[in-house]
Amino acid sequence: MDLENQKRVKELSESFGPENVIVVLGAAEGEAAGIAAETVTAGDPTFAGPLTEVPLGLRVYHICEEEFKAHLDQATYDEQVGMMEMVLNLDEIASEMKAIRDEHTKY
Repeated sequence: MDLENQKRVKELSESFGPENVIVVLGAAEGEAAGIAAETVTAGDPTFAGPLTEVPLGLRVYHICEEEFKAHLDQATYDEQVGMMEMVLNLDEIASEMKAIRDEHTKY
């Protein structure tokens, strides 16, 4: 997650309260999604951005996770994201995201 997005997430969390923020990711690989998820839950693991040592504990999901996808309009999802599902390793992404949530999410 780049430094500008870290700053935005931190500001939104401060403005609305971390219990009212959900981060939705769209990374194409489980490892990339996991690093971004760790950043918004436990703090920036690269120690380079505004979330360094800032454990926000936010709820975080990947756009393709069934748990999140179930809340979306299916036609819009299919139009905007559906094609990407065919090339993603959804099991790897879901596993990585669940592990991060189980370990670091506070809300």
